[in-house]
This record gives sequence, C-alpha cells and structure tokens, in this order.
Amino acid sequence: MRSASLCFMIKSLKKIYVAMLWLPMLGNALCAQAIESRSNDPYYSAVVMEAGSGRILWEDHASAEAYPASMTKLMNLFVVLDDVEAGKLSLDQPITINRETEQIGGRQVWLREGEVFSLEELIYATMIHSGNDAATALAFASSGGKAAHAERMTEKARALGLHSTFFHNVHGLPPGPGQLPDISSALDMARLADALLTAHPEALTYTAISARDFRPENSVRLTSSNKLLRKVDGCDGLKTGYFRAGGFSITATAEREGTRIIAVVMGSKSPTVRTQWAERLLERGFIAIRSSR
Repeated sequence: MRSASLCFMIKSLKKIYVAMLWLPMLGNALCAQAIESRSNDPYYSAVVMEAGSGRILWEDHASAEAYPASMTKLMNLFVVLDDVEAGKLSLDQPITINRETEQIGGRQVWLREGEVFSLEELIYATMIHSGNDAATALAFASSGGKAAHAERMTEKARALGLHSTFFHNVHGLPPGPGQLPDISSALDMARLADALLTAHPEALTYTAISARDFRPENSVRLTSSNKLLRKVDGCDGLKTGYFRAGGFSITATAEREGTRIIAVVMGSKSPTVRTQWAERLLERGFIAIRSSR
C-alpha cells in the first residue's frame, strides 16, 4: 500500500515538472495571441512613392498602423550610418560580440561571445540575411545597448516626422511577455526609406545584394528574402519583414533612367503575394511617372 502511494506521488511530481517546463512557452504563446492581427489578403496596407519628391503615386490604407517586423532594421541601419558619418563609428571598426547578443533568437548568423567582426560585416549580416543577432551587435556598438538604441531609433522617427512609428526593439522580433510591438505604417516606412536613401545612398550597398558569405571559418551564406532583387529591373533594396500577427511585408525600391520608386506592402498572408504586389506597385509607380511627363 505504501509502495503504491509512493508510485502515485512520483507520477504526480513528474506531471508537475513537465507542466512547469511548458509554462514559459505557454506564456510566450499567450503573449503572441494578445497582439492584434494586422494582416489581410492580399495585404493590410500599401503605398507607392516617388523617391526624392516624396510624392504619393498610389496608396491603400497607407496610414494604418501595422507591424514592420524586420523592416525595423532599416531604422537601425539609419542610426548606425549617422554615427559613421559623424565619426563616432567606422566601417572597419572591430566589434566584439557579447553574451547578450549571442542569445538573441529568430533568424541569425550564429554569432558567438568573444567573436570579432568589422562593423561593416555586421551591417551586411543585418541587411542581407536579417540576422537578429547582427542587428543587436550593431545596437551595442552604436548605443551601448538594445534599449538605448531603440530609443534613438524612435527619436529619429520623430525627427523625420514619422508620427505613426515607435520602436521597442532593434531587430523587429515579435514582443515577449511584458513588451510592446514595434509600430509603423506603410506611409511611414516609405518616408523612412526615402529619408535613408537621401541621407545615406550607400545603404544600397548592403540592400542590393541577394547572397554573400559571412565569416571565414564556420561560414554562413547570407541570403536575402527580397526576391525582387533577382526579378525586377533596377531593384536594389530594401528590406522584408515577417512575424505571424503582422504578416509578410516589404519596403522595396527600384531605379530606372534616373527615376526611383519606393513601394511598401504590409501584412500580406504569404511571401508570394507580398512579392507579387510589391512588383506590381513598383511597375505602377514607373507608369505613373511616365504618364505625368
């Protein structure tokens, strides 16, 4: 009898232990479910802009707040390139990876504590591969930490007049427990891209590449999710983004005969639909410019 009671207690303790292991994952799932969905078919919002003039050529729901996801990295890059221009950082500056950066999840280039890379190599890893760990390393190099860098990113958004844009992290991952999601709009993302390319046209050096090797030993093949780079004439950027509640998004740009168009599609249900609509909108932009001349 005593043996049976002991067995029952052991089985009960095992069940409690297994349940405790699942609690963190359950908490993350509940947090993710609490985020309002901002995706639709074929998209949640979209806009086409003439770069330089900022003229809106077409829009649909463009001012609606949405989740930029990894397109957040465009503002991360903007702040870093501002620091390079100001002489606070240099592209060949060695950056040592810390433990917090190593622990970042999602899409990554598997940075390890103690590794050293140039700032420029980390920019390539961030913009081509959308490495969340590389984006975090940029934040530490530029601002000393993630929170400080996200705050600078939001301050930059205010300075640019992006009133719907707020950054709470530096990479665009979905928020964890107690965190808020990054917020922007198709219109704000188009304006951000336009301002970035005006201030730092060299940004295209990093966004125009579809694939590149990273790290000499234990190398990672950096691959871009922007399928337009290999498909649309003149396309040289910029950035895609995705998480479940926000759908599939892209801030795209192409230049032909001295005219640059920026197209933003946010909240598509699939990457294929996102790419199809971004291509369609870039072409619509070039047609609109030609017909107005």
